[in-house]
Amino acid sequence: MANEGNIYHIPVLLKESVDGMNMSPSGIYVDMTFGGGGHSKEILSRLDENGRLLGFDQDEDAESNIPSDKRFIFVRSNFRYLHNFLRYHNIDKVDAILADLGVSSHHFDDSERGFSFRFSGALDMRMNKRSGITAAEVINNYDEEKLADLFYLYGELKNSRKLASVIVMARKSKTIETIDDFLNLIKPLFGREREKKELAKVFQALRIEVNQEMEALKEMLEAATQSLKPGGRLVVITYHSLEDRMVKNIMKAGNVEGKIVQDFFGKVQNSFKLVNNKVIVPAEDEIQRNPRSRSAKLRIAEKK
Repeated sequence: MANEGNIYHIPVLLKESVDGMNMSPSGIYVDMTFGGGGHSKEILSRLDENGRLLGFDQDEDAESNIPSDKRFIFVRSNFRYLHNFLRYHNIDKVDAILADLGVSSHHFDDSERGFSFRFSGALDMRMNKRSGITAAEVINNYDEEKLADLFYLYGELKNSRKLASVIVMARKSKTIETIDDFLNLIKPLFGREREKKELAKVFQALRIEVNQEMEALKEMLEAATQSLKPGGRLVVITYHSLEDRMVKNIMKAGNVEGKIVQDFFGKVQNSFKLVNNKVIVPAEDEIQRNPRSRSAKLRIAEKK
């Protein structure tokens, strides 16, 4: 029995993103981030009996939200493997791809998953609990330089080197196992007025590293470029500058690095044309209903 999507996660920019897919009732679509199923439910409501929707999610908890609908195929896997699973299901090209890159409210609110500094619990942070390294393993095993780099690159923390130094010194005498252990160690490094924002950056950096989010996003965007039909839409909601930059680059330049490639005649080689030149953000009433939507940015591009 599927849970209501707004219990697991409130879908962000729901109408704007699904409208942006420019759907045909009998088309083939992909929801890269199924989660609570909110976006998928809206997509299915716009399909006829011939339409199809694939929903990707690597988290076993998302399986409880799978709709009982023969038009829907659930893929329990990281969205970086989009191309492999389309081929497995004998699908060559699709009409639109939607990705909401936000972490589900469910993850932040589940103390056992270790995504939030608001709870006690294990330092885990894995989206897929079946594989990969935990945040505790990152904290206890990475060398000081590697820790400093990930806090700087993924958390944009100015005191990343000091943070790494304190962690490496502390773990010499005691393994850092829990969220409380970690917070007691790093809280003194931040002023009280900015403590929550800085801690959020630290946890974001660890989550990105644990789940290889930047590498997975790069592979997904490249696979999406190849998998869309001409005229197909790529619709992506981002929440922080690192992922937004990557999405903006592939839509404007055709690659995640943002390198402008020109042909012999000086024409820019790009697979997409922008649908919205100006980024779409939630209206004030949506932010009031769902404060976690505040940092969301929606970009839409069409395959040439």
